[in-house]
Parts: sequence; structure tokens; C-alpha cells
Amino acid sequence: MSDTAPVLNARVGIVRDFASSDLFDRTFKEGMALVEETAAYLDGDGRRDSRLLSREDALVYAGESMRLTTRLMQIASWLLVQRAVREGDMDPSDACDDKYRIAPLKADAADGAMTMPGGLLSLLDRSNRLYERISHMDKRMFIDGEGDTPKVNAVMSQMAMLQNAFAGQPSLDA
Repeated sequence: MSDTAPVLNARVGIVRDFASSDLFDRTFKEGMALVEETAAYLDGDGRRDSRLLSREDALVYAGESMRLTTRLMQIASWLLVQRAVREGDMDPSDACDDKYRIAPLKADAADGAMTMPGGLLSLLDRSNRLYERISHMDKRMFIDGEGDTPKVNAVMSQMAMLQNAFAGQPSLDA
């Protein structure tokens, strides 16, 4: 067995547990609602708001809206991988692949972002906060302690040892 097998096995359990958690449910709903809200804004009020901007501000608006949609696509992709694990469409070990990791958020907002319409600023702020939370979850699930012995829940470890010790023993219920 390779040195990375225990780490991968721990990650698989973490992915499976997260995908079936209430935290995932809430995060998934929040992320998908933000994607829908952003699409509605950019196709509706955002279009109107951008027409009222100066040429320079319109360019900043275009850049910020592209940054917003890119960030939301990354959020949605990460959440959809977790949902695929939950629904059994993807093996948790496949979800551990580096290609499914979320990239660190680049904090290079445009200088003129403060002159942007309030609707866009609100969406940018909310998407940044959600991205940071998901990035933190991703880091905790896949990166923290990589190469080290995985952090193990002591209670779960004891339960596993008990299950192994009594494997094959006649049940008390029988």
C-alpha cells in the first residue's frame, strides 16, 4: 500500500461526509441562488445600470461583471462536484483529484469598483464571501495536512477499532 493511501482514504471519507451534510445543503442552495440572482441582475437591472455609467466606468463594470461570473462558475462547478458525490454519480475518490480544487481568490478589484451600481457591488461582495467560505472548506477537505498523517476524529477512530475487533463475532441481537 502506498504512503498516500491513508491520506486518500481519509479524504474520501471527508468528501462523502461533507456531501451528505446539512452544511453542504445550505451552501449548495446559497450558491445556486446567487448564480440565479446574478444572471437575473446582469440581464435586467444590471444592463440598465451599466448604460447609465460613463465610458470608463462602463469598462470597469464589464471587467467586474466578468470577474463575478467567473467566480460564480468556479463556485457552481465545485458545488456540482460535491452534489455528484452525494447522488452517487461520482466516486468520492475521483472528487479528490486536484482538477476539482478551487483556486485561491485573487483580490485585484478594479480601482473604480466603488463607482459601480449598488446591485453589482452587493453581488460582488456576496460572491467574494461565498468563494472564501468554499475555498476554506476546500482547503480543509483536501489540502490541510497533505503529506502528513490525516487528522482523525478520536471517537470515530475508537468506533472503527471496536468494529474491527468485533468483526466476525456473533451478534448479541441473534
